[in-house]
Amino acid sequence: MSIGHWVNGEADHVHGLIDLPPHRAVSECVNALKTNTSRLLRRDFGAELERVYRSPVRSSRSYCVISVGGAPLEVLKAYIQQQDARN
Repeated sequence: MSIGHWVNGEADHVHGLIDLPPHRAVSECVNALKTNTSRLLRRDFGAELERVYRSPVRSSRSYCVISVGGAPLEVLKAYIQQQDARN
């Protein structure tokens, strides 16, 4: 799995461009990303999160994966970078 510098998000979700080999399960990749992100957020921002949330923050079990097969890489990067500019 390869994650470039093409990650952007909004208050309730994240957009990311990930290169995943065909033999890797998408669900395992998503689970690993969510688990590690949650652990790092609790480690680095635990005190701040406790002030805002009454219970431990858990991400939703849902996710959306879209295959972009033949789309040019520059178009995909631009789409991700522009997500926060729409609001």
